[in-house]
Amino acid sequence: MVAEVRGDYPNESAALRAVAQKLGTGSVGTLRNWVKRDEVDSGRRPGTTAKEPAQIKAMRKEIAELKRVNDILKAAASFFAAELDRPHTRS
Repeated sequence: MVAEVRGDYPNESAALRAVAQKLGTGSVGTLRNWVKRDEVDSGRRPGTTAKEPAQIKAMRKEIAELKRVNDILKAAASFFAAELDRPHTRS
């Protein structure tokens, strides 16, 4: 709504106040934060998008799992390498 009426007002603050009044929100600051979040998410403003923290959390979880699997594989490789180095006797 703010983007639609921005041209009807002399500045963004006036547009924010008008839209906040129409929506019945008491805080222009909350509406301003929503507009900033939308601008960041749409790429019109630099910053961290709303999706990035969830993606970072998922990537960290995946990295931890990959490290765990890698440690298991290293241990298995050591075990089998040690088996190859032992002398085998046939009965």
